[in-house]
Amino acid sequence: MSVPGITKKVRFTGIDAARGIALIGMMAIHLLPAVAEDEGPSLAWTLFAGKSAALFALLAGVALALSSGGTQPRIGRALTAVRYGTAVRAGVVTCLGLAIAYVDMPAFIILAYYGAMFLLAVPLLGMSARALFTAAAVFAVLGPVLMQLLRGILPEPGFDPTFTDLFTDPWQLATQLLVTGTYPAIPWMAYICAGMAIGRLRLGEWKTQCAVLIAGIGTAVAAALASALVLGPLGGLQRIADATPFLDPETIQDVLVWGPEDHLPTTTFWWIGILAPHSTTPLDLVFTIGVAAAVLGAMLLLGHAAGRYLLPLTAAGSMTLTLYCLHLLVLGSGFYEDEPELSYALQVAAVIAFALIWRTIRRQGPLEELIAKAVNATRRSVLARGGTVRATENGSGST
Repeated sequence: MSVPGITKKVRFTGIDAARGIALIGMMAIHLLPAVAEDEGPSLAWTLFAGKSAALFALLAGVALALSSGGTQPRIGRALTAVRYGTAVRAGVVTCLGLAIAYVDMPAFIILAYYGAMFLLAVPLLGMSARALFTAAAVFAVLGPVLMQLLRGILPEPGFDPTFTDLFTDPWQLATQLLVTGTYPAIPWMAYICAGMAIGRLRLGEWKTQCAVLIAGIGTAVAAALASALVLGPLGGLQRIADATPFLDPETIQDVLVWGPEDHLPTTTFWWIGILAPHSTTPLDLVFTIGVAAAVLGAMLLLGHAAGRYLLPLTAAGSMTLTLYCLHLLVLGSGFYEDEPELSYALQVAAVIAFALIWRTIRRQGPLEELIAKAVNATRRSVLARGGTVRATENGSGST
């Protein structure tokens, strides 16, 4: 029975498959060597560095759009319920990130930043696709500029924030999550907004899926060509070298390949013309949005045509929060850390096996189910205050 104000649960095989790819890519970056035998970037680094995390964030935006009405954004009390539920999701995910950061591990944890992005997305949940694409462009351009302007006056970020930071230095924690950290929420809202805009489209139609794929490829290629133009014919690379004499040409080239060690230098705004992993420049954001959209479009098409063959990816993608946290705990244990390829193979096999088995028992992963219950209870409470008690479904898939 259809109940007013309720978002019917919609699940796209391709979205779960894309989320599974993002999970496997993140694991590859955490575990596999970044440097190949010829001292250049390894295949894993080339394929996944900066792209897997971007894919996660873009898919989070898609999930938010689906949970708030898909092609028909919620309005009125129903929209208010979605906003409160999203705020609860943001709080739970942030707390989970702050808690798991107590485990010592050789990786940056995205969860607390993820929660901050969810919170920033709350006011945007009623927007149309066109408005969200515009917001994505604004965040992609102004977010990195804001980072460069504020870098010198904000506190230096720590490694991964914990609850301790929340009480000892809340200002440093807030600025790290929003501006100065590894996955700064303000510029990364470009991914969330782009994903929300895509989620407002008719994703069940193959024409839309083809359009997302083609637009993604075109966007990524255009960003790469624009960066090459800025650094080459427009003289950006030389201007960077002139303004940053404390970095020799080889070090600058390393930044272009591997990304900044901590953050981009603020010696000149020409730095924001580079395209490197986790550099969070406008062109890096646009490029990775394009790559993420292309992956999503391809997986939607494959899911439409041959979804059953994607089952290992879709199973893992339906519970990425649970599997990501398990991976982080295993990573912190040092499991086969001296044999990274073996560790990666075993962990990928383990998360896929766990997901396939768990799906025969429960519809959602353990953490996904916990968050869904909290979100649904919040939505019911808000809807009940509107005069009618209504049930709700969680249409966002995996967190």
